[in-house]
Parts: sequence; structure tokens; C-alpha cells
Amino acid sequence: MPWGSVSIMSLRLEFVMLASQEGANIRDLCRRYGVQPRIGYKWLERYAAEGRPGLKDRSRRPHCSPDRTPGAMEELVLAIRDEHPAWGGRKIRRRLQDLGHEAVPSASTITEVLRRHGRIDDAASAARQAPLRFERAAPNELWQMDYKGHFPMAAGRCHPLTVIDDHSRYAVGLRACGDETETTVKTELTSIFRRYGLPQRMLMDNGSPWGSSHGERRYTRLSVWLLELGIEVSHGRPYHPQTQGKDERFHRSLAQEAVGRRSFADLAACQRRFDWWRTVYNTERPHEALALAVPITRYRPSWRCFPETMEPFDYGPGAILRRVDDDGWLSFRNRPLKLGRAFINRQVALRPALPDGCFDVFFCGHKVAQFDLREDAP
Repeated sequence: MPWGSVSIMSLRLEFVMLASQEGANIRDLCRRYGVQPRIGYKWLERYAAEGRPGLKDRSRRPHCSPDRTPGAMEELVLAIRDEHPAWGGRKIRRRLQDLGHEAVPSASTITEVLRRHGRIDDAASAARQAPLRFERAAPNELWQMDYKGHFPMAAGRCHPLTVIDDHSRYAVGLRACGDETETTVKTELTSIFRRYGLPQRMLMDNGSPWGSSHGERRYTRLSVWLLELGIEVSHGRPYHPQTQGKDERFHRSLAQEAVGRRSFADLAACQRRFDWWRTVYNTERPHEALALAVPITRYRPSWRCFPETMEPFDYGPGAILRRVDDDGWLSFRNRPLKLGRAFINRQVALRPALPDGCFDVFFCGHKVAQFDLREDAP
């Protein structure tokens, strides 16, 4: 969609940072962001010449002044801390460097400045433990998706939908939703896929609307739609939220830095706050898991574009094709087999498997079930 006035600066920044990366397809990014190539190249030129200020409406305000004093540096440290109360000395130091300031104090000195001015809770700092870290090797290999706990607004409740790239920690999606239904998630994901492309796999928990780890409810209409798009679907272990640790950590930062004790009138007000904070998180906030780099420096949009129309899947030679009926059953060798209502009216393929009498069931290239015809055989 075209750039709107509400989030125009955040979109310009996101666009130029992605387009400035080595190997970026600038015209494809222009299409995804809904702008003409000449406009996209104009912002790239301004960003290359002036940095972030060049993206404003011809503003030339410098980030720093050569005659700043140590007292002024303390004021900068405290200003960043006040704007981002959850940031510590290392994040603030890296942010000052990213903004172009010279003679930036060490992280420990900045921490002492914060402590001296009453910005640090020593007990809370002592309780922190360094987490174990692991990640996928490249962007878009895995996205983690979940709803953060909903909170009240003046009108209704907000259900934040979050989608995080596992490799880069880039927040590809942060949406203020009015519910947690399949329709809402599909609508929001479609918008995200159109901009960033399709990941190889998505990881979700076992709650609604993602699915369940038990029986036929393992697949929902939402997960079947993802499979149809060529996206592998994984679910975390029940009662083990650490499986989605990156998204859980993102939720904690979201609660601390974006939501807090603020009150919101409606979903539009929530989304404005989310859009602002998502830009900070992706492009300004140093991430300790990335050696204090910002997520956008490690992210690339997926080369797999969202298909606006779906072509019938070719199961290839030797596949035994069946269509799932309105109750989630299919018929094979004069036997009814229950696949699940998520696959209603979908075509699936059966292929022989080991041991003899077993058949694997595939949907669009994904194995979704196995039937053992020896069970209860006449």
C-alpha cells in the first residue's frame, strides 16, 4: 500500500535500510512498499548523502555537535534512557555511536551515570542471567509467531500479534488485533507476506488458532493455508514457552518499552504506538544477541513472493489422489479414513510406506498423516 502520513518516516527508514544492503533488489522492494522506483531511488540518494535526517522533509538538523561537553553527554545518556527505560549501558553506548557521537563513554561509565541519577534498580540488575542463545543460519528460515497477552483499551481489548525472524530477531509483524481468530491472523499474515515474502517454516504454540499437538486438531484451516503456500509448520512443546524463546523475549520488551502502564483509546492508537516502537526495535535498539547490532542489519526479505493466486499442486506420477469430504474423511480401498476438518474439500495424495499396509498422506508436498490399513483389518 502507498506510504501514509502516520508512519511515513518509519517506512522510509525501513525501505532504505533494506535497499542499501548488498544484493538488494531495489525495484522489487519498491513494488513491495508500494512506491514508484524514482521515489525509492530519491530516498536512497538522500539517505546515502545525509543518513537518517535526509529522510525527513529536507530537515538538516545534525545528530551531534563537535563542542559538546561531558555534561551534555550525560544529558544525552539520560535522554535516551528516559525514552527507552529498559535500555542498559551497552545499548545506550551503541545507540550513541550509531547516531554519530564522538568520545562516547564506555558502557560501564554510562551504567554509573544511570545509577548516579537513580535510573537503575540494583536488585533487578543482579537478578538478570545471561541466556543461552541459538538461531537459524539465515533470514526467513524460521519465523516465530504468537499472540502476546491481550490488554484493555477504552474501547475493547487489544490482542498484539507478533511475528519474529529467528535469525535476525527482525520483527516482520506487530499488529494490534481485536481478536485471535483465524480470519484475523490470515488477513494480517497476507499483508506481512506481501511485503517480506514467505518464510521456509513458521513456529507457533499449540493454542487457538494455530492448532493442537493432539489428534486431528494438530492442523487447523490456518496451518493448512500455510502449508498450501509452501511454508512448513511447527508447534512448540506443550507447556514449554521457551521453544519460542525469541518471541517470548520480544513480548517482554514490547510490554516494558511500548505498552507499560499506558492507556489506549482504541486499536488505531495501539497500532500507532506499535508502529513507532517496531521501528525503534528494528532500526535503533541495539540487540545484545546480535553483538549490539540492530536487527535490520541482519535481515533480508524473502525471495519467495506471496502468490496472489494459487495454482493446483502437481503431486507427480504414482500419487493416489483423494479429495477430503465435508466431514474431514477420505475413502481409500473401500475404507473411510479420518484426516480432519481442516482439510475439507482439499486434494491429498497417498503413497505406500513401510511396513507393508501403511500409507503416507501428503498435502502440497507436506506429509500430514500416515494410515495403517492393517489396523482393524477384516
